[in-house]
Order: sequence, then C-alpha cells, then structure tokens
Amino acid sequence: MTLPRTDTLVTYAAGSIEETAAVLHMQPLGDRLAVLVDRTPVHPVDAGWPDQGPDSAMLVANGEAIEIVDAVVGATDGETLFAGTDVPVRKGTEGWAFVVVHLVAADAAVAEGDTVMLAVEADQRQALSVGHTACHLASLALNRALAGAWRKEGRTDALGAPDFDGTAIETSTITPNGSVDEFRVGKSVRKAGFDPAALDDLAALGHEVDRILAGWTTTGAVVRIDADGEGLTDRRWWVADLPEGAARIPCGGTHVRSLSELGAVTVTLTRRELEGAVGVTMTTRASG
Repeated sequence: MTLPRTDTLVTYAAGSIEETAAVLHMQPLGDRLAVLVDRTPVHPVDAGWPDQGPDSAMLVANGEAIEIVDAVVGATDGETLFAGTDVPVRKGTEGWAFVVVHLVAADAAVAEGDTVMLAVEADQRQALSVGHTACHLASLALNRALAGAWRKEGRTDALGAPDFDGTAIETSTITPNGSVDEFRVGKSVRKAGFDPAALDDLAALGHEVDRILAGWTTTGAVVRIDADGEGLTDRRWWVADLPEGAARIPCGGTHVRSLSELGAVTVTLTRRELEGAVGVTMTTRASG
C-alpha cells in the first residue's frame, strides 16, 4: 500500500487503551519494522517535545501478540516516511501527513491490509497520566508561589499568574506518578523581570508549592482534554476546573479524569549552579 495522506487518528487523549485498526503501510526502519495504522490508542514520543514517552503496548495480528517496542511521531509527504528526529517539517505542514509509527521486530507476522488490535498496558498508562497531570498542576502551583518575585508584567499562565514555568523551563520529563522539570534562570529570565533571590530558600518555596497543591488536589476537580479532532496534529488542551477557575494548557499527552486520582502531590526543589545562571530542578511526586 502507499503511504497515508492523512494523519493517524489517535484515541489515547480520550483515555482509550484498546482499538481495532487497519494496517495501512509497513516498511523496514533500521533493524525494526515500522507499522502504520488508521487509528491507534498508543501514545508516541514526540521528538519536538519528548516530555511523555511511548506507551507500553501490544499489536495483535492473526491471533499473535506482537510487542510494540517503540512508538514515535513520524511524517510523510506521500513518498518517504520520516520518523522521530528525522522529521524535516513542522506539524501541520501542508502536503504532509503526521503518523504514529509503531515499531515492532523485523520478522513480525503482520501484513498490510490486516485488521489488528492494539492494546496498551493499563497500569503504565495510568502511572504516566498521573505523572503528567501532576506535572501541570505543580507548574501552576510553582508559578503561584513565585508570583511576588516579578518586577515587570509579562506572560501569564493558565490561571493568570506570572509564568515562571513557561519562561524558565528547559526540559520536562514525565515519569510514572511524577515528573522532573529543569529550569534555568539566566539573563533572559532576569531581564523579563524575575528576581532570582526568590530561589534562595528552596525549602520554604517547596513548602508553599506543596500547600497550594494540597488545596487543589483535595477538591477532586474534574480534568478533561478538549480537542479540535482525533487527528494526530489536531490541537488539544488539558483543562482542570480549579477553585481559581478553569486552567487550560496546550498538551498532547495523556491525563487522569479527576484530581482525586493523584493522591497527595508534593515537590522537591534542588539548586544547580550553572555558568551565568541558576538552575532549579523540580521533582514532582503523586502518591496515586
């Protein structure tokens, strides 16, 4: 079969962990076999912002369960398939289809045209969904705790607080039931009006973040994903109905449906001395 000309339909954002799909295209990719289907519940890693890794999942073809060893975002112009860091264009580029590339063993017994079932490991999905929701919540709490550290008005977060997270974030990694966020406070962040002295007592700052988080998690607020559609590149937003209002953050990951699923959420803040800057690592943990 030819390469698809439309985006893969993805159902992981809606919470799906199992789908029946048609195999549209297969080809060798390195020492593995790339399998493209019309729809999938499998969350892939996106090389553009690889915060949440791929789901653990199986592909069942003709009664045989085949391990999906990796799942990555790919793109095709109809002639060539590019995967991961090799994708040469931005999402949504006209004339390109963005697809979930399921990577299986090179000798996997699956063929183009097969009807297959894709099944995600539920416990791992739940742990990553807990971690991703906790990550968003912790970023909002950190912003709120640091609101008094700004001398200028600038960008604001989903609740209207000064956006330290969005201004200083370098990397974010979703882990089972938590996350690790790396911030860098250098010249550009200081120029934006942030006073780095607010980071002198990280223990006290962490306690304040924990206090804010406790006030939110005990509400058991509803969490949902708003989406423009089911296509891989359709825009999606994480929405949580917090006491201060509905927080709405662009996000392509997976999440829980209620803050009650998080249990207690706490953070640990540690300092890293960088050349010409202060680094802060926020490790977030949810008891689940």
